[in-house]
Amino acid sequence: MRETRKFIVNDEKGGTRLDVFLSGETGRTRSSLGQLIASGHVTVNGTQRKAGYKLKPGEIVTLDFPEEPREDILTPEPIPLDILYRDDEIVIINKPAALVMYPAAGHPGGTLMNALAHLVGKLATVGGPLRPGVVHRLDRDTSGLVVVALSDPAYHHLVRQFRERTIEREYITLVSGDIRDDEGIIDLPIGRSRYDRKRMSTRSRRGKEARTFWKVTERFGPATLLRVRLATGRTHQIRVHLAAMGHPVLGDRTYGRKTRIELNRRRLPIPRQMLHAGTLGITHPSTGKRLLFRSPLPDDMEEILTLLRRYCPESGRALR
Repeated sequence: MRETRKFIVNDEKGGTRLDVFLSGETGRTRSSLGQLIASGHVTVNGTQRKAGYKLKPGEIVTLDFPEEPREDILTPEPIPLDILYRDDEIVIINKPAALVMYPAAGHPGGTLMNALAHLVGKLATVGGPLRPGVVHRLDRDTSGLVVVALSDPAYHHLVRQFRERTIEREYITLVSGDIRDDEGIIDLPIGRSRYDRKRMSTRSRRGKEARTFWKVTERFGPATLLRVRLATGRTHQIRVHLAAMGHPVLGDRTYGRKTRIELNRRRLPIPRQMLHAGTLGITHPSTGKRLLFRSPLPDDMEEILTLLRRYCPESGRALR
Protein backbone atom coordinates (compact mmCIF):
# COMPACT_ATOMS: atom_id res chain seq x y z
CA MET A 1 0.00 0.00 0.00
CA ARG A 2 1.31 3.44 -0.99
CA GLU A 3 2.16 5.99 1.71
CA THR A 4 2.49 9.75 1.33
CA ARG A 5 4.15 11.98 3.93
CA LYS A 6 4.43 15.78 4.01
CA PHE A 7 7.02 17.86 5.85
CA ILE A 8 7.15 21.61 6.43
CA VAL A 9 10.60 23.20 6.39
CA ASN A 10 11.09 25.30 9.54
CA ASP A 11 13.45 28.25 9.88
CA GLU A 12 16.25 26.11 11.32
CA LYS A 13 16.19 23.75 8.32
CA GLY A 14 16.26 26.52 5.74
CA GLY A 15 19.23 26.13 3.39
CA THR A 16 19.43 22.36 3.99
CA ARG A 17 19.83 20.04 1.01
CA LEU A 18 16.66 18.18 0.09
CA ASP A 19 18.17 14.71 0.58
CA VAL A 20 19.78 15.68 3.89
CA PHE A 21 16.50 17.13 5.15
CA LEU A 22 14.53 14.00 4.26
CA SER A 23 17.18 11.75 5.78
CA GLY A 24 16.80 13.59 9.09
CA GLU A 25 13.01 13.39 8.94
CA THR A 26 12.67 9.76 7.89
CA GLY A 27 15.87 8.05 9.11
CA ARG A 28 16.54 6.71 5.62
CA THR A 29 19.94 6.89 3.97
CA ARG A 30 20.71 9.72 1.57
CA SER A 31 21.49 7.24 -1.20
CA SER A 32 18.07 5.56 -0.96
CA LEU A 33 16.33 8.95 -0.81
CA GLY A 34 18.39 10.12 -3.78
CA GLN A 35 16.89 7.28 -5.80
CA LEU A 36 13.37 8.26 -4.73
CA ILE A 37 14.04 11.89 -5.62
CA ALA A 38 15.50 10.98 -9.03
CA SER A 39 12.51 8.73 -9.81
CA GLY A 40 9.99 11.51 -9.11
CA HIS A 41 8.68 10.41 -5.72
CA VAL A 42 9.57 13.71 -4.02
CA THR A 43 8.23 17.22 -4.70
CA VAL A 44 8.82 20.62 -3.10
CA ASN A 45 5.69 22.79 -3.22
CA GLY A 46 4.43 20.46 -5.96
CA THR A 47 7.59 20.71 -8.08
CA GLN A 48 10.21 18.02 -8.56
CA ARG A 49 13.66 19.09 -7.39
CA LYS A 50 17.13 17.55 -7.39
CA ALA A 51 18.68 16.00 -4.28
CA GLY A 52 20.98 18.98 -3.80
CA TYR A 53 18.20 21.56 -3.90
CA LYS A 54 18.52 24.02 -0.97
CA LEU A 55 15.20 24.22 0.87
CA LYS A 56 13.59 27.47 1.99
CA PRO A 57 11.63 27.99 5.23
CA GLY A 58 7.93 27.33 4.79
CA GLU A 59 8.29 25.03 1.78
CA ILE A 60 6.32 21.79 1.85
CA VAL A 61 8.17 18.60 0.96
CA THR A 62 6.00 15.69 -0.17
CA LEU A 63 7.43 12.18 -0.16
CA ASP A 64 5.36 9.57 -2.00
CA PHE A 65 6.70 6.15 -0.98
CA PRO A 66 6.37 3.59 -3.78
CA GLU A 67 4.57 0.35 -3.05
CA GLU A 68 6.86 -2.13 -1.32
CA PRO A 69 7.42 -5.33 -3.28
CA ARG A 70 5.66 -8.39 -1.94
CA GLU A 71 7.83 -10.12 0.65
CA ASP A 72 9.17 -13.46 -0.45
CA ILE A 73 7.67 -16.47 1.24
CA LEU A 74 9.56 -19.66 2.02
CA THR A 75 7.36 -22.49 0.77
CA PRO A 76 7.64 -25.82 2.64
CA GLU A 77 8.52 -28.75 0.38
CA PRO A 78 8.77 -32.46 1.31
CA ILE A 79 12.43 -32.95 0.33
CA PRO A 80 14.41 -35.58 2.28
CA LEU A 81 17.20 -34.28 4.51
CA ASP A 82 20.00 -36.12 6.30
CA ILE A 83 19.59 -34.73 9.84
CA LEU A 84 22.47 -35.50 12.20
CA TYR A 85 21.20 -33.47 15.17
CA ARG A 86 18.10 -31.47 16.01
CA ASP A 87 16.58 -29.78 19.03
CA ASP A 88 14.56 -26.58 19.60
CA GLU A 89 17.60 -24.36 18.98
CA ILE A 90 19.65 -25.79 16.12
CA VAL A 91 19.69 -28.43 13.41
CA ILE A 92 22.80 -30.04 11.87
CA ILE A 93 22.32 -31.23 8.29
CA ASN A 94 24.56 -33.35 6.07
CA LYS A 95 23.93 -31.57 2.76
CA PRO A 96 24.35 -33.55 -0.46
CA ALA A 97 25.98 -32.01 -3.50
CA ALA A 98 23.58 -30.35 -5.98
CA LEU A 99 21.24 -29.18 -3.20
CA VAL A 100 21.03 -25.37 -3.08
CA MET A 101 20.94 -23.82 0.39
CA TYR A 102 18.03 -21.36 -0.06
CA PRO A 103 15.83 -19.87 -2.82
CA ALA A 104 17.30 -17.20 -5.08
CA ALA A 105 17.18 -16.16 -8.71
CA GLY A 106 17.36 -19.24 -10.91
CA HIS A 107 16.18 -21.70 -8.24
CA PRO A 108 13.02 -20.43 -6.49
CA GLY A 109 12.37 -23.77 -4.80
CA GLY A 110 13.71 -27.24 -4.17
CA THR A 111 16.29 -25.99 -1.66
CA LEU A 112 17.53 -27.07 1.74
CA MET A 113 15.51 -24.30 3.41
CA ASN A 114 12.32 -25.33 1.62
CA ALA A 115 12.89 -28.83 2.96
CA LEU A 116 13.66 -27.58 6.47
CA ALA A 117 10.52 -25.43 6.52
CA HIS A 118 8.48 -28.56 5.80
CA LEU A 119 10.33 -30.67 8.36
CA VAL A 120 10.49 -28.21 11.26
CA GLY A 121 7.57 -25.86 10.76
CA LYS A 122 8.77 -23.09 13.09
CA LEU A 123 12.00 -21.40 12.06
CA ALA A 124 13.95 -18.41 13.30
CA THR A 125 12.67 -15.00 12.21
CA VAL A 126 16.09 -13.44 11.55
CA GLY A 127 18.40 -13.96 8.60
CA GLY A 128 15.96 -13.04 5.81
CA PRO A 129 12.55 -14.35 4.69
CA LEU A 130 14.05 -17.01 2.42
CA ARG A 131 16.95 -18.01 4.67
CA PRO A 132 15.78 -17.69 8.27
CA GLY A 133 18.39 -18.96 10.72
CA VAL A 134 21.10 -19.43 8.08
CA VAL A 135 24.44 -18.39 9.60
CA HIS A 136 26.72 -19.90 6.96
CA ARG A 137 26.30 -21.65 3.66
CA LEU A 138 27.79 -24.29 1.43
CA ASP A 139 27.93 -23.85 -2.34
CA ARG A 140 25.48 -25.97 -4.31
CA ASP A 141 28.17 -28.42 -5.45
CA THR A 142 29.86 -28.63 -2.04
CA SER A 143 28.64 -31.45 0.18
CA GLY A 144 28.80 -31.82 3.94
CA LEU A 145 27.86 -30.32 7.28
CA VAL A 146 25.88 -27.15 7.84
CA VAL A 147 24.19 -25.75 10.96
CA VAL A 148 20.93 -23.74 10.87
CA ALA A 149 19.49 -21.88 13.86
CA LEU A 150 15.86 -22.61 14.69
CA SER A 151 15.43 -19.70 17.13
CA ASP A 152 16.49 -16.06 17.13
CA PRO A 153 18.72 -16.35 20.24
CA ALA A 154 20.46 -19.36 18.69
CA TYR A 155 21.00 -17.43 15.47
CA HIS A 156 22.70 -14.50 17.23
CA HIS A 157 24.80 -16.89 19.34
CA LEU A 158 26.03 -18.77 16.27
CA VAL A 159 26.74 -15.55 14.39
CA ARG A 160 28.90 -14.48 17.31
CA GLN A 161 30.77 -17.81 17.23
CA PHE A 162 31.53 -17.36 13.55
CA ARG A 163 32.59 -13.76 14.13
CA GLU A 164 34.87 -14.75 17.01
CA ARG A 165 36.15 -17.73 14.97
CA THR A 166 35.38 -20.37 17.57
CA ILE A 167 33.56 -22.56 15.04
CA GLU A 168 35.63 -25.58 13.99
CA ARG A 169 35.40 -26.41 10.30
CA GLU A 170 37.47 -28.89 8.34
CA TYR A 171 37.00 -29.70 4.67
CA ILE A 172 38.31 -32.52 2.51
CA THR A 173 39.13 -31.63 -1.06
CA LEU A 174 40.79 -33.16 -4.09
CA VAL A 175 42.84 -30.63 -6.03
CA SER A 176 44.60 -30.61 -9.36
CA GLY A 177 48.32 -31.36 -9.52
CA ASP A 178 50.97 -32.51 -7.06
CA ILE A 179 51.51 -29.98 -4.27
CA ARG A 180 55.20 -29.74 -3.40
CA ASP A 181 54.93 -29.17 0.37
CA ASP A 182 53.09 -31.30 2.92
CA GLU A 183 51.22 -28.41 4.56
CA GLY A 184 50.92 -24.67 4.49
CA ILE A 185 48.90 -21.49 5.00
CA ILE A 186 47.32 -19.34 2.32
CA ASP A 187 47.06 -15.77 3.61
CA LEU A 188 45.56 -13.69 0.80
CA PRO A 189 42.71 -11.17 1.04
CA ILE A 190 39.52 -12.02 -0.86
CA GLY A 191 36.97 -9.69 -2.42
CA ARG A 192 34.75 -9.32 -5.48
CA SER A 193 36.49 -9.69 -8.80
CA ARG A 194 36.99 -6.43 -10.69
CA TYR A 195 35.93 -8.16 -13.91
CA ASP A 196 33.08 -10.46 -12.84
CA ARG A 197 30.89 -9.57 -9.85
CA LYS A 198 29.77 -13.20 -9.48
CA ARG A 199 33.33 -14.33 -8.83
CA MET A 200 35.66 -13.73 -5.90
CA SER A 201 39.34 -12.93 -6.27
CA THR A 202 42.57 -12.54 -4.31
CA ARG A 203 43.30 -9.49 -6.49
CA SER A 204 40.27 -7.48 -5.50
CA ARG A 205 40.74 -3.81 -4.72
CA ARG A 206 38.69 -4.21 -1.56
CA GLY A 207 39.75 -7.63 -0.36
CA LYS A 208 39.13 -8.73 3.21
CA GLU A 209 41.46 -10.78 5.41
CA ALA A 210 41.32 -14.50 4.57
CA ARG A 211 43.45 -17.39 5.84
CA THR A 212 43.26 -21.04 4.89
CA PHE A 213 45.29 -23.89 6.44
CA TRP A 214 45.88 -27.01 4.33
CA LYS A 215 47.59 -30.35 4.81
CA VAL A 216 48.27 -33.15 2.35
CA THR A 217 46.54 -36.43 3.12
CA GLU A 218 47.32 -38.43 0.00
CA ARG A 219 49.20 -37.89 -3.27
CA PHE A 220 48.29 -39.31 -6.68
CA GLY A 221 50.54 -37.41 -9.11
CA PRO A 222 47.87 -35.64 -11.18
CA ALA A 223 45.86 -34.87 -8.03
CA THR A 224 46.33 -34.35 -4.28
CA LEU A 225 43.93 -35.00 -1.42
CA LEU A 226 43.92 -32.27 1.24
CA ARG A 227 42.42 -31.50 4.61
CA VAL A 228 41.61 -27.81 4.83
CA ARG A 229 40.74 -25.64 7.84
CA LEU A 230 39.31 -22.13 7.71
CA ALA A 231 40.48 -19.32 9.96
CA THR A 232 38.06 -16.94 8.22
CA GLY A 233 34.85 -17.44 6.29
CA ARG A 234 34.92 -15.52 3.01
CA THR A 235 32.70 -16.44 0.09
CA HIS A 236 34.26 -19.27 -1.97
CA GLN A 237 37.36 -18.98 0.22
CA ILE A 238 38.78 -22.48 -0.23
CA ARG A 239 38.11 -22.54 -3.97
CA VAL A 240 39.62 -19.09 -4.52
CA HIS A 241 42.67 -19.68 -2.33
CA LEU A 242 43.56 -23.06 -3.83
CA ALA A 243 43.11 -21.71 -7.36
CA ALA A 244 45.41 -18.80 -6.48
CA MET A 245 47.99 -21.34 -5.27
CA GLY A 246 47.88 -23.03 -8.68
CA HIS A 247 46.04 -26.14 -7.46
CA PRO A 248 42.30 -25.54 -8.02
CA VAL A 249 39.66 -27.87 -6.66
CA LEU A 250 39.01 -30.60 -9.19
CA GLY A 251 35.65 -30.19 -10.88
CA ASP A 252 35.42 -26.49 -10.01
CA ARG A 253 34.03 -24.98 -13.22
CA THR A 254 34.28 -21.42 -11.92
CA TYR A 255 37.82 -21.14 -10.56
CA GLY A 256 39.68 -24.09 -12.02
CA ARG A 257 37.97 -25.71 -15.00
CA LYS A 258 39.83 -28.96 -14.22
CA THR A 259 36.98 -31.35 -14.95
CA ARG A 260 38.91 -34.53 -15.85
CA ILE A 261 42.07 -36.44 -15.01
CA GLU A 262 44.19 -38.50 -17.42
CA LEU A 263 44.66 -42.03 -16.03
CA ASN A 264 46.52 -44.67 -18.06
CA ARG A 265 45.33 -43.23 -21.37
CA ARG A 266 41.78 -42.93 -20.12
CA ARG A 267 39.98 -39.79 -19.06
CA LEU A 268 38.36 -39.76 -15.66
CA PRO A 269 35.56 -37.16 -15.64
CA ILE A 270 35.03 -35.17 -12.42
CA PRO A 271 31.25 -34.70 -11.97
CA ARG A 272 31.36 -31.72 -9.57
CA GLN A 273 33.78 -29.79 -7.40
CA MET A 274 35.52 -32.24 -5.11
CA LEU A 275 34.93 -30.35 -1.85
CA HIS A 276 33.30 -31.79 1.27
CA ALA A 277 32.65 -30.15 4.65
CA GLY A 278 33.60 -33.13 6.79
CA THR A 279 33.90 -31.67 10.31
CA LEU A 280 31.83 -29.08 12.17
CA GLY A 281 32.35 -28.12 15.81
CA ILE A 282 30.16 -25.58 17.62
CA THR A 283 29.17 -24.53 21.12
CA HIS A 284 25.49 -25.19 21.78
CA PRO A 285 23.70 -21.81 22.10
CA SER A 286 21.72 -22.81 25.22
CA THR A 287 23.70 -25.45 27.09
CA GLY A 288 27.22 -24.20 26.31
CA LYS A 289 28.22 -27.78 25.53
CA ARG A 290 30.77 -28.33 22.79
CA LEU A 291 29.35 -30.39 19.92
CA LEU A 292 31.46 -32.03 17.22
CA PHE A 293 30.04 -33.63 14.08
CA ARG A 294 31.74 -35.57 11.31
CA SER A 295 30.49 -36.59 7.88
CA PRO A 296 32.11 -39.35 5.79
CA LEU A 297 33.05 -38.66 2.19
CA PRO A 298 30.11 -38.99 -0.20
CA ASP A 299 30.05 -41.82 -2.73
CA ASP A 300 31.10 -39.74 -5.74
CA MET A 301 34.30 -38.59 -4.04
CA GLU A 302 35.05 -42.10 -2.76
CA GLU A 303 34.66 -43.50 -6.28
CA ILE A 304 37.13 -40.98 -7.70
CA LEU A 305 39.64 -41.79 -4.93
CA THR A 306 39.26 -45.53 -5.54
CA LEU A 307 40.12 -45.09 -9.22
CA LEU A 308 43.07 -42.82 -8.42
CA ARG A 309 44.49 -45.36 -5.99
CA ARG A 310 44.07 -48.09 -8.55
CA TYR A 311 45.52 -46.39 -11.61
CA CYS A 312 48.09 -43.94 -10.24
CA PRO A 313 51.44 -45.63 -9.55
CA GLU A 314 52.58 -42.41 -7.82
CA SER A 315 49.85 -42.85 -5.22
CA GLY A 316 51.15 -42.60 -1.69
CA ARG A 317 50.04 -41.39 1.71
CA ALA A 318 51.38 -38.30 3.41
CA LEU A 319 51.73 -37.79 7.12
CA ARG A 320 48.32 -37.24 8.72
